[in-house]
Amino acid sequence: MNDIDLLEQRAIDSAISLDWSEAIISNKKIIKLDKKNLHALLRIGYAYLQTGALEDSKKSYKQAIKIQSENQIARENLDRITILQLKGAKKTGKKDIHFDPNLFLELPGKTKSVALVNIGQKNVLAHIIIGERIYLKTKKRKIELRTKSGEYVGTFPDDLSKRLFLFIKAGSEYSTFIKDISLSRAVVFIREDKKGKKVMKYASFPKTSQIITTPNSEEDREGTPTTTTEEGEEDNVLENDLEKLAETLHEEKEYFHFGQEAEDEENLEE
Repeated sequence: MNDIDLLEQRAIDSAISLDWSEAIISNKKIIKLDKKNLHALLRIGYAYLQTGALEDSKKSYKQAIKIQSENQIARENLDRITILQLKGAKKTGKKDIHFDPNLFLELPGKTKSVALVNIGQKNVLAHIIIGERIYLKTKKRKIELRTKSGEYVGTFPDDLSKRLFLFIKAGSEYSTFIKDISLSRAVVFIREDKKGKKVMKYASFPKTSQIITTPNSEEDREGTPTTTTEEGEEDNVLENDLEKLAETLHEEKEYFHFGQEAEDEENLEE
């Protein structure tokens, strides 16, 4: 493995860990050794974008386009930067995203990565960065994802919305973070923080391998389970179970859960 391979692995690992400063350093070293390294230019452009260094990001993406004129990643991110730099565009400043190497740690049944549907406006998505916390809002049995200031990001697919709507009504709580973001796509990582008593024996997010999907269903949609857990308990809530649970839960006002972290911040402000 040569120096560039080692630096590339370090750059990728840094990006996965949201350590953008280290990602920038590693990619700069690669570009110093190979000025036409397209992947390093794309990675450093993205790292600069995450830190709010828009001019540096723009410069890197323009260099990438000189190497590959039709590169969609570079062009889409240049469009994103244009939105961020528009005269009169809202100024959010540098966001305080706390570095946590375990942020996207997978826990079977308790976490899930989800591509949102019906995503929000480009001028909202442009300001969102990886690792940013967003919040769940129930609305007519749908679950919307919104920023802390209430801006709409997208919704969960119908089947997941239905499931989590009932879990939340039963007292479950979740934390949600941006895992991937562009002007046309938003992927979130959702983690179960608290399990409601009425759904204690059920997994919030059953394994895909345990789900029977219909021929036309999306890859990650929920369905009927074919297996059980080692303890002999069903790993998925069957459709009948969902309906029975729904009957026991009273309709409430719209729910907008900011989680304990935001509640603590509000208490400090008071």
